[in-house]
Amino acid sequence: MPKNLNRRNFLKDSLLTSAGVVSALSFEEKALLAAVSKTKEPNTPLPKEPVKGLPTGKIGNVTISRLIAGGNLISGFAHSRNLIYVSELLKHYFTDEKIFETLRLCEENGINTAILRLDDDIIRILNKYRKDMGGKIQWIAQVKIKESDLTGGAKQAIDNGAVGAFSHGAVGDEFSKNGKIELLAKFVSFVQDKKLIAGIGAHSLDVPMAIEKTGIKPDFYFKTLNTADYECKDPQQVIEFMEKVQKPWIAFKVLGAGVTHPKEGFKYAFDNGADFIVAGMYDFQVKEDAAIAKEVLSGTQNRKRPWMA
Repeated sequence: MPKNLNRRNFLKDSLLTSAGVVSALSFEEKALLAAVSKTKEPNTPLPKEPVKGLPTGKIGNVTISRLIAGGNLISGFAHSRNLIYVSELLKHYFTDEKIFETLRLCEENGINTAILRLDDDIIRILNKYRKDMGGKIQWIAQVKIKESDLTGGAKQAIDNGAVGAFSHGAVGDEFSKNGKIELLAKFVSFVQDKKLIAGIGAHSLDVPMAIEKTGIKPDFYFKTLNTADYECKDPQQVIEFMEKVQKPWIAFKVLGAGVTHPKEGFKYAFDNGADFIVAGMYDFQVKEDAAIAKEVLSGTQNRKRPWMA
């Protein structure tokens, strides 16, 4: 991305160029431009060369970059609030070649791990990326387990080269709501018995709270954290509870579905206890996000929770 063209500048320039002048903007465009203009411009110069030295941590015996690539975008699942066309747009944008390019850029910029959903298309893409492109990015599989089949998805992920697997956040929420949290134990044990790292995902804080009361011992939690009221109702309560948890925490939805700038969202998550963060990225955002994560992690932190990984 050129020196003077970041997310916010691009948005301002696009609105003004497409409409010609501010007076010609629609009500919605004026509101959006005003919101963008009021936000202080984060000052993270984009390096000319790939980002080097992005910090890592460990979950079990797996070394993982503190910034992890998310998979919703490349699978065509847009957390775009009420914009109904975005998911279809993503499916057209992320061709196999564009996905390969994005994963390659991640590896070049120190992001060594991707969290991707478990489905036949992702397996096909990863196998092709490894075979044809020599790709080595690690895969932690998001598995939407079923009450009738708690381990089948995990086995499929393991058989296709995943280094870890975790239960989908919506599954954890549902099991917790219905008093069936113990069902996650079989999934966790199965993955751990295969010598992979096993996690439990959640949007609701009730899930890790319930897990901590049981004998279930996942290797990590996958839990939302943001200040945008997006799948994270009470972030301060999350922060206070997770501060006492002695397991690695991967925070997700840290940008609140794109309404928070990475410099703000990344810092908030790391300062408030996340050991790793996951972010969906377009190819043109990878280097910028890696640079921001490195800058945030190398700067002064107001972190109370000890690093668990």
